[in-house]
Amino acid sequence: MKRIFSEQILNWFDEHGRKDLPWQKKRTTYSVWLSEIMLQQTQVVTVIPYFERFMASFPTLEKLAAAHVDEVLHHWSGLGYYARGRNLHKAAQKVCTEFGAEFPQDMDGMISLPGIGRSTAAAILAQAHGLRHAILDGNVKRVLARFHGVEGWPGNKKIETRLWQFSEQHTPETRVADYTQGIMDLGATLCTRSRPDCAHCPLSDGCVALSEEKVGELPTPKPKKTKPIKSARMLVLINDQNQILLEKRPPTGIWGGLWSLPEIAMDADIESYCQQQWQFKVAVAEDAQSFRHTFSHYHFDITPCRVQVKNPSQCVMEAEQQVWYNSRQNHRLGLAAPVQTILNSLSEE
Repeated sequence: MKRIFSEQILNWFDEHGRKDLPWQKKRTTYSVWLSEIMLQQTQVVTVIPYFERFMASFPTLEKLAAAHVDEVLHHWSGLGYYARGRNLHKAAQKVCTEFGAEFPQDMDGMISLPGIGRSTAAAILAQAHGLRHAILDGNVKRVLARFHGVEGWPGNKKIETRLWQFSEQHTPETRVADYTQGIMDLGATLCTRSRPDCAHCPLSDGCVALSEEKVGELPTPKPKKTKPIKSARMLVLINDQNQILLEKRPPTGIWGGLWSLPEIAMDADIESYCQQQWQFKVAVAEDAQSFRHTFSHYHFDITPCRVQVKNPSQCVMEAEQQVWYNSRQNHRLGLAAPVQTILNSLSEE
């Protein structure tokens, strides 16, 4: 079965697989690594423009390692899961300092880099060097769970271990780069989460889920939990020069290392807060329309509040943690997506 499965994938890939993606045109370990990190939990169509901008600004590993983290996160803004951007920068620095600017070509070395787990490491080694390593990203999990009729949420360790065994079993000895790209493409284009195109799938004859009419049930969804709702005001503090105060968030946690607007509880007193934090006097404070930003584990209801402040020159601020932002200037800052949305709405007024 191993040979038949991989041959079917490769034959399909030869005819229908994606072979002209930007990171495939001049395949290097650096370009493959960058694309694989960006593709974690993000679709190819979204990644392509980000990848191209990254390669234009950071064409080499050394350029990326030498860049300021704010510049890196500026290029990452809008791509989400920002820990990936921070880890990308850390990994580039580690490769330069500990591996002589050459990516390791073994699993242990690759996994030692920030932001790289088993499947990502395997994909990089297979795609960049043709080394035989099994992968198990979300698309591959879906293909294997359906083909073998594996029931149970793939996030469960026992189920995941079983899927890894199938992935190892099917990975061929040759054309590993094409096979890994092919099975990922199959999951992304035919064996999709909703409305899978079983009629054109090369694996349909042996697919357990199809024969047992369980395609819509597999892979088993994650047990649902009701997402909690959090809410806060984002203060748009504007000085006499029409500049907006931004604060750098802590390096870990939500939007870690990005620049954001100050947040306060909905029932907090704005005037007192501004006085205590920055010795600002509030001239006008006006709420705008609230909107919801959803994370993987909770909803965040944001109420932007436009606050005109006086005498900000008396405020003592840490240069690395706070900045007066002017949308008309070319700031190279990594901004949280909702913050970018709020700033864009102000610039359109």
